Amino acid sequence: MSRGTIVILQELAAETMERIRAAAPGWEVVGGEAGANGLARLGDAEIVCGWHPEVAERCLGEDARLRWLQVWGAGVDRLPLDRLDRAGVTVTTASGVHPNPVSETAFAMMLAFSRGLHTAVRNQTRSAWLSAGSLSEIHGKTLGIVGVGVIGAEIAKLAKAFDMRVMGLRRSGEPASHVDWMSDMRGLNELLRESDYVVAIMPLTAETRHLFGREQFAAMKRTAYFINVSRGGTTDTEALMAALRTGEVAGAGLDVFEQEPLPADHPLWTMDNVIVTPHNGGVTDRYQERAADIFLANLADYVQDRPPALNRVDPARQY
Repeated sequence: MSRGTIVILQELAAETMERIRAAAPGWEVVGGEAGANGLARLGDAEIVCGWHPEVAERCLGEDARLRWLQVWGAGVDRLPLDRLDRAGVTVTTASGVHPNPVSETAFAMMLAFSRGLHTAVRNQTRSAWLSAGSLSEIHGKTLGIVGVGVIGAEIAKLAKAFDMRVMGLRRSGEPASHVDWMSDMRGLNELLRESDYVVAIMPLTAETRHLFGREQFAAMKRTAYFINVSRGGTTDTEALMAALRTGEVAGAGLDVFEQEPLPADHPLWTMDNVIVTPHNGGVTDRYQERAADIFLANLADYVQDRPPALNRVDPARQY
């Protein structure tokens, strides 16, 4: 007799599915493979891996069996956390998958701005043999990281290869390796005033929504660049565009937007001092492998009647 049902809403490699089945002997594992319909079995699920709006509709009623939801990404701002909490469902994320790709994306944008690659690519598409103009370098500059979690820590570590001074903010204000100056969120304006590059990497919560607005962009150096690799809602897009147009900030690299997908006629696409990408900073060919390792570590706890330990979401903090 099956101990319970695990519904996989991600399409996973056969090898990954075998690892999941081996880690949960006696459990029924459904979905996960091409053509498999895990949604059809949501009503039976004690564990769900992945997310779909139907989970909220079919797994949170009085007779629901769901006890643990493993999200395949790091963000949970689109989940009904209050309802999941009231239903007694533990939520865990795949936080820890992204430090390498997101940190590389942040540095790709910083280097593109300092070396004029964003201008060179635009000239190339026009077959225009033109200089990118005055160029700079990131060596020795000051980098401000707003949100020193696992990704922010990796960005700080890489910054030291460029001999950068690193300023950081985190909710606790606790010191971190490779960060020369650390504060809690009360130090935001000081960080903005001193940084040549500001990298935002934080969850979207009631506290962080529109954290970056007119006041914050006005506090930045006119020669500074703003890089957002966190949730789009952390930035007031209209305030950012105004700051870019008036020269309050020199440029912006955006991997996410407040409005996704960004409409084709949105002004950000054509601004010369902006790099925009369609929220792919966390994409990597190692994503499934790393996310599966996190899920399997949590699954090992759960099948031994222990609560999943990795990346548990605090409903009060919203991450």
